Amino acid sequence: MWTSRPDGGPERLVTLVDGVFAIAITLLVLDLSVPRELDPAAYRAALRDLLPDLGAYALSVAVLGSFWRDHRRIFREVREIDGQVIGISMAGLGVAALVPFPTRLLAEYGAQPVSVAIYSGSVAALAAAHLAAAAVLARRPWLRHGRTSEAATPLYLLDSATSVVVFSATVPLALVAGPRIMWVWLLLVPVKVFLGRRLHAPG
Repeated sequence: MWTSRPDGGPERLVTLVDGVFAIAITLLVLDLSVPRELDPAAYRAALRDLLPDLGAYALSVAVLGSFWRDHRRIFREVREIDGQVIGISMAGLGVAALVPFPTRLLAEYGAQPVSVAIYSGSVAALAAAHLAAAAVLARRPWLRHGRTSEAATPLYLLDSATSVVVFSATVPLALVAGPRIMWVWLLLVPVKVFLGRRLHAPG
């Protein structure tokens, strides 16, 4: 059975998370380029060819930015961390650093169901790591300050779980229904808006 042994404050872990997410987002930009010395027609064609890359870039920036914000929310009231929290966070950082790879697959081979499945699986794994960190900290009040933590509430955990469920479900669905299953990801928008309003509602 796992024994929770506090191992110092979360400051260094939060700083590491900030750095990894910043690098991952920066790496997304490196694949955006247009060849030099093109004539006007080829230049316009190159810009059109860049649209899938820009779409995949915007999607991944939104995904990484959302998880970075959620990580800060999870650790806002944390006073100390233990080995399990560190391990879960490192697993999540490993997935976050990997996101530029499935983003490139989605940009260059977005018509292939496997690309969508790999991207969905990566985001599902990242969401699962965040959910696991929030759930562990919710069960260990001795690692938090005395104040009530938003990230320790059942509603917040439900909000996090929706990302895991939706992206996990689209992994097999992409292989069956094809890349158009990506539109299912949009279901998260109204669900998260609703849960977010419930979470921040007075009382």
